[in-house]
Amino acid sequence: MTDPHDVAIVRWPGQGSGDQGGPAALLAAYHLQTQTEKGEAVADANGLPDRYRAEVLDPRAAFADDAVLVASIGDTVVGCLVVTAPVGGRCEIKRLWTDPAFRGRGIASGLVGAALAHAAEGGVSTVRLSVWRWRAGAIALYERLGFTVTESWDERDQLVCMERTAEAVTVVATEGAKV
Repeated sequence: MTDPHDVAIVRWPGQGSGDQGGPAALLAAYHLQTQTEKGEAVADANGLPDRYRAEVLDPRAAFADDAVLVASIGDTVVGCLVVTAPVGGRCEIKRLWTDPAFRGRGIASGLVGAALAHAAEGGVSTVRLSVWRWRAGAIALYERLGFTVTESWDERDQLVCMERTAEAVTVVATEGAKV
């Protein structure tokens, strides 16, 4: 198990033309795995649907208004998460992904905690997310962190929508800040 103090979680600056130290490879892995799980496997990022390929090719542009958080151990980026810009007092967590070689070390929990801290600092009243029904481990993580299933805002089949209110956001954000 990695010492939690060895994991750094920072907002990815997205500066420069390359993705040095950025989330592109993790986003590609996330989308490729998701396509496979949906029964629509593709060989590489070039085969992804346009909106997902755009995220992989230029995360800075795709998430220009959002906060992209990355987790790293030393010089290795091992996880990422996107927090959308607030709209109407709400924001959304998207694209949580930890490199499979680094799972089980609290990285995903740390990323969610950092996302909740970011939301709380921005005065967000509700944080929401959606997750595929078959990702039982992710659903269990979100439930442990205080998210509850809510009415769907997305019509895609097999998608579970979850959210937390501001009171819960503040509690976990404080806990997540320890990472």
